[in-house]
Order: sequence, then structure tokens, then C-alpha cells
Amino acid sequence: MWISLRIVLRLVLAIAVMGIATPGYLSAGNCRSRLNWRTHTASAAAFYDPSSTGQSTYKRTPSSKDVTVFGFKIHYLEAGTGPDVVLLHGLGGDSSHWAFNINTLSHSFHVIVPDQIGFGMSDKPLINYRVGTLVDFLDKFFAELNLNHVTLVGNSFGGWIAADYAIEHPDKVTRLVLVDSAGFALPKDLDTQQLSALNPSTREQMRALAGRVIYNSELFVNEAMIDLMLTRHLTAGDGFTIDKLIGSLGRSEDVLDNRLGKIKVPVLIIWGKQDGLLPLSDGERFKKEITGARLIVFDQCGHAPMVEQAAKFNDEVIKFISAPAQ
Repeated sequence: MWISLRIVLRLVLAIAVMGIATPGYLSAGNCRSRLNWRTHTASAAAFYDPSSTGQSTYKRTPSSKDVTVFGFKIHYLEAGTGPDVVLLHGLGGDSSHWAFNINTLSHSFHVIVPDQIGFGMSDKPLINYRVGTLVDFLDKFFAELNLNHVTLVGNSFGGWIAADYAIEHPDKVTRLVLVDSAGFALPKDLDTQQLSALNPSTREQMRALAGRVIYNSELFVNEAMIDLMLTRHLTAGDGFTIDKLIGSLGRSEDVLDNRLGKIKVPVLIIWGKQDGLLPLSDGERFKKEITGARLIVFDQCGHAPMVEQAAKFNDEVIKFISAPAQ
């Protein structure tokens, strides 16, 4: 199978600054085996050709909408009908991080993909951001859209927000999917100043970050791509938001330690085996601390399974959400 340059660029840029608030970024990198080219090109092509995942070839264009929450604009994408499914991006991300999933999922569900406050096309107020802030905005966002029973799917920092929301508003969440999720407190001996690497402002920092996010960085990461990634990050206008959230992380605000036992809904955990930001041991910890949670590990995959192995990711999420309640 051949993949066009346009798809390669879309793939790389979609995961260039994927959710990055985790202490795992600072741990030793994982060894990488050779890329399974067919698997990864099939995943990248899934958004453009849903038939590659066994879905209909009809492509739905999501509606682009805005709503006001606490006086600020929240931008979101909406597609499909059926049970409500909300996709939450990570730190430094936006709704485009779910580009390879919206179309396929919208054939079975009513899919909502917000740019969370401080990111993407949503407003970026100069406020004291923390996870609790984004959880409150999410709850008010649901109220504005009359969403009362949702499945939350969150990647990295978005997974942290999804889990915290499920704890704080258990009556509004029916199922939970955590994808390489952040949320645990930093090690006590960690120099929190190192967290500035999570908000890259130089080529060197971006090169290091990309190597952690993308499984096959040898294939996708070159100097031209680093410049594109850095340009996209610097022009996103979310540096203030990221800095505030990193500061909150350093203070261990809203961490999930000793709280996950409160989650009582069905939970699916999906993890990239070669995630260089968050180690697989974190995924195993989520499974251990959430009663009944199921963990699926994607081999030859980094921090963004919904991009790097989109077809497989979509299939697993559809099966999980569609399964009868136990």
C-alpha cells in the first residue's frame, strides 16, 4: 500500500504536539523495532478511506460549531447520531488530533470533539488553569449541549480530565476510555523545572519531544518536519495555558492518586507499548486501581494510538461502547 505525502504530513502534524503532561517524558526512552509499514499506513489512511476499517465508504464532514461557556467561546466538532461520545485531546492539542477517528465513530455514535478551553479555536483566557478548571468547563459545556449520559474518550492529559470528570460527575458518564492517560502525581524527587521541556520553544526541545511521541521517529522526524512541528506549536497561542497546567501538575493539584476506586462505570484502557511519554506501567496501574477495567496494549505504537493505529483503535472503541452493559 502506498501513502501520499499529504497523508504523511497530516499524520505527523496531527501527533506533533500530542498530549504531553506526564513525568514519563523524562524517563529513559523505549527501544524501537522496525516500523510495520502496512499497519501504520493503513491507520493513517483510515480517515480518508473508511472502507479500510470495514466501515462504509461514505465520509461525513463534521459540523464546526461554537458555544459560550462561562463567558468564553468553546469550539467543537459534531458528527453522527446515536449514543453520545466525547473525544478529549491532550495538552497542546485540539480537535484535529481525532481526525482519523471522527468519521468512523460517527457511523455508530453522536460524536462531539471540543477544543478545550485555552486550546485550538476556543478562547484562551489568561486564567489560573488546572485540571479542575477544564472539568468545570466540560460540565458546563455538556449542560449547554444537553448531554446527560456520555462516553468519555481521552488521550494523555485529556484522559486525566475524562477520569476526573467521571469521579466528580459519576451520574453523567456511562463508559470511559483512557488512552495513554496522564493523571498520576510526579515522583517526589523529580526536578519540576524539567517540565518546561513539555512546552518546547526550540528545535532541540521539539526534536526530543517528537522522539517520545511518535513510535517511528526515524521515518517521520527530520529537520523539515521539526520546523513544521515547532511552527505549529508556537503559532497555536496556547503557551500560557500549557505553562499554567504544568505548574498545576508540579503542585500535584487534582491528581488521580487514591481516587480511581470511585470510578464505577466500564473502563477501557488503550496504551501504546512504545509510549516514550508515559510508560506502560502507568496503564497497568490504571487497570489495577479501577475495578473491572480492561487494558489493551498496541505494539509498534507510541503516545497516540488513535493516530498511529487508527483502524485498530476505532474497532476496539466501537466494540467497547457497543457491548451490552454488564
